[in-house]
Amino acid sequence: MEEEKVDTIATPDALIQNPRTESTEVAGSEHRQVYGTAKTENLRDSGLWRILLPTVVVLGSVALLAIPLIILIPLLIGSLAPDAAANKMGVSLTWIWLVMIVIEVVLAVVAIRGLLKIFMTQAGNY
Repeated sequence: MEEEKVDTIATPDALIQNPRTESTEVAGSEHRQVYGTAKTENLRDSGLWRILLPTVVVLGSVALLAIPLIILIPLLIGSLAPDAAANKMGVSLTWIWLVMIVIEVVLAVVAIRGLLKIFMTQAGNY
């Protein structure tokens, strides 16, 4: 005769008996398909992105610096003219344009430095 193993759990109300039967089933083998890893895949590329990425970063950096300066420098030059409307009223706006140019250049340099550090070092690593 086979004896069942019985676990007893003590509860405040009563003892509960949980029969624990051991399974005699054998685990079936499942068919698994292997798709491969990055080591086995064909990862060759044309290398075009190694030229395009730095080009886009450099052109974006130049645009980041040039576009605000293209707007602010004519405003600075216009504020220096003696017949400017602000100068006729006795209020000079030259200091505003100078401060804005300095702030824009500092922010552009910080952004450009970060972009170049991120993208130019990564482009050569692959």
